[in-house]
Amino acid sequence: MRVIRTDKWLLDNYDKPLDLCEKLKSLFDKGVSATDIYQHLTMHGMYHAPLKNGDELIKTLQKQRIWHIVQKEAKELQKEWDGPDIPIFIFPADPTNRKLRQEQNGKSGLTFPDKLFLFISEDNPEKEIRALLTHEYHHVCRLSKYGKKEADYTLLDTVILEGLAENAVRERLGDQYTGKWTSYYSDAVLEKICTNLLLPNRDTPKSGHKHSQLLYGLGFYPKMAGYCAGYHLVKKYMNKADVTSQELLPVKSEKIIEKTDES
Repeated sequence: MRVIRTDKWLLDNYDKPLDLCEKLKSLFDKGVSATDIYQHLTMHGMYHAPLKNGDELIKTLQKQRIWHIVQKEAKELQKEWDGPDIPIFIFPADPTNRKLRQEQNGKSGLTFPDKLFLFISEDNPEKEIRALLTHEYHHVCRLSKYGKKEADYTLLDTVILEGLAENAVRERLGDQYTGKWTSYYSDAVLEKICTNLLLPNRDTPKSGHKHSQLLYGLGFYPKMAGYCAGYHLVKKYMNKADVTSQELLPVKSEKIIEKTDES
């Protein structure tokens, strides 16, 4: 596992994010521009230039040994889960994103099958950073071991992907470090969300508009509906089958539903 020393990049170019993203172009498909990469990363939580007091922020993150913490945790996760060796990139999170601050304590992540991005704030404690990495790297391992192309994922595949990752956080670090969304609803409400919203739309393709609506709970749907349903379903499966999140990495999404439906 390689945690790229983006702190050195940032000290030179934190106010020139397109220059930073030029360094990433070789990791993306041919024809993807630095502007495309920057827009995609900022959409998922990376800071927007200009970054206020950027030099001080980066030096603070260095003093907090963020790159060291992530490197150590990444090696442990890769060994424990027998996961892929991928590069990890750390950038400051967007301090102006109110939703990110309120719902995710100012941190976020973005996962690809062959790389991973973490967006971190200076006030994120070490265990929160470990929780974020655990969630995102579990995605990498699921994508690697599940045997289904991400482009072919359905809504069911995506909610199980998210549920598996957050249950991995629960296993490693405890309930207190899971996302706030895991406690939005009671079990009774979650059962209704699964029965009335998730299962009837389980085959909705990832490319479909309704996929995002249900996953994030947009419009009239319950907030973070898909995430919450996935966490609930996976947790039920783990309790019934007495298995770990690692053991579930290659298990088909449909099997998890079958097990949770058993009386």
